[in-house]
Amino acid sequence: MRDEWPTVVAGAKRLRHDLHQRPELAWAEVDTAHTVRAALDDMGIEYRPCAGTGTVAQLAAGADGRHIALRADLDAMPIAEDADHAYRSQQPGVMHACGHDGHTATLLAVARWLKLHEADLPGPVTLLFQPAEEGGHGAREMIADGCLAGAPDVRPVEAVFGWHNWPGLPLGQAICPNGPVMSANGTFQIGVRGQGGHASQPEATRDPVLAAAAITVALQQIVARRLSPQSSAVVAVTSLRAEAAATVTPDDAELAGSVRVANDHVRDHVFDLIAEISTAVAAAHGVDAAVETTARYGATVNHPEPAAELRGRLAAEFGDGWSRHDSVAPVMASEDFSYYLQRIPGAFALIGGSPEDAGVPLHSARYDFDDRLIDPVARILIGLAGVAEPARIA
Repeated sequence: MRDEWPTVVAGAKRLRHDLHQRPELAWAEVDTAHTVRAALDDMGIEYRPCAGTGTVAQLAAGADGRHIALRADLDAMPIAEDADHAYRSQQPGVMHACGHDGHTATLLAVARWLKLHEADLPGPVTLLFQPAEEGGHGAREMIADGCLAGAPDVRPVEAVFGWHNWPGLPLGQAICPNGPVMSANGTFQIGVRGQGGHASQPEATRDPVLAAAAITVALQQIVARRLSPQSSAVVAVTSLRAEAAATVTPDDAELAGSVRVANDHVRDHVFDLIAEISTAVAAAHGVDAAVETTARYGATVNHPEPAAELRGRLAAEFGDGWSRHDSVAPVMASEDFSYYLQRIPGAFALIGGSPEDAGVPLHSARYDFDDRLIDPVARILIGLAGVAEPARIA
């Protein structure tokens, strides 16, 4: 059976390229779900639809040991791909800019190997093919549809593991701390209401553009002066709109931005500070500010024992130099894997791509998943499931 592993990995790479050409946005992963389910049918693995385009597959339901779950995400992003490889996206304005095609292909490779060794599995294994990670709260909906609940003859999932490709790290290095590994996030919108008029008569206006610019600058004091230096946080104004002719002061301006923090409590505090500062600065400029904040994903917080287990598999695969001790966790990106870790023990790792990809970040129109990750990451996940790993592909 060990000789079959190169064939399994080669098939996973082909499938990854196929998925890359047919990307689908959050909650629209209909064709992707069909591809996943067809592959599971071919392997003889039982599954059920979950949360619409999601799929929950089950192996070794009757085994006595710990019940674990392994997760992959399915959705692509509304980005036009800027690439010339043969398998580039065939869907205008949509691409796999975050590597979820690679995550899905890797978990299907794991599924095939685990099915070959199902009799050796010490406990049940649930495979989660999850939709809508990119802002759609897909994990929350999978949980609501019972993905962790087990079945009438299978006890609930006891530990969950996940990963994300991370092109900022070289292949063979990873981040997997105890505690927060990825941040909580949120967004804010600030509507500034003034009084427009002729640009030649500033005294007859209340300028929302000037006030919006002042608010943008003032919000920088949150990280610099209102939070502890030990707090990891980002407050970014990413949009400022105030449309008018060159000689006209408009009535309104709008700001929007993003918040990234190490934990949910700090996010609430930052939201309060955004409202406090925005309304005070607006009042100083003779205008009004209406602030709306939205919490999105919670921090992705690893549980110590599963994280240690995952670190052990990373070390076994990549050697003693796998850990990036100079990398600060949590990273400021966010993940809805946080929903699983709020419910049950588990761990999540960021696993590096190749050095030459370090300059092309996730969510870039030029990003492409590194296929060389499929073999080692699949072996790591197979090891977590508790069966003999296939021989490493040279």
